[in-house]
Amino acid sequence: MPKPYHAEFRRDVVAVARQGGSIAQIAKDFGITESCLRNWLKKADVEDGVRPGVVAEESAQMRELKKRNRQLEEEVEILRRAAAYFAKSISPK
Repeated sequence: MPKPYHAEFRRDVVAVARQGGSIAQIAKDFGITESCLRNWLKKADVEDGVRPGVVAEESAQMRELKKRNRQLEEEVEILRRAAAYFAKSISPK
């Protein structure tokens, strides 16, 4: 997997691309692929509200919430099993 580029570099390349010119030439000048530049432009449009989508901050929050939800579901399942075990051991024979 290629090494990720710094955020500042991505911002600079996107700024140059938004000023106009050929995507192919800009990508070549900065030593990246056209598809990479197109992806950066799409992400920048989402972040700027130009294009619909989930911004990076919301995406990170969603990941954390899903992780927390899984953890809580596991805890509930453990408590449910423990309650069933104790209910079984306490019940009269």
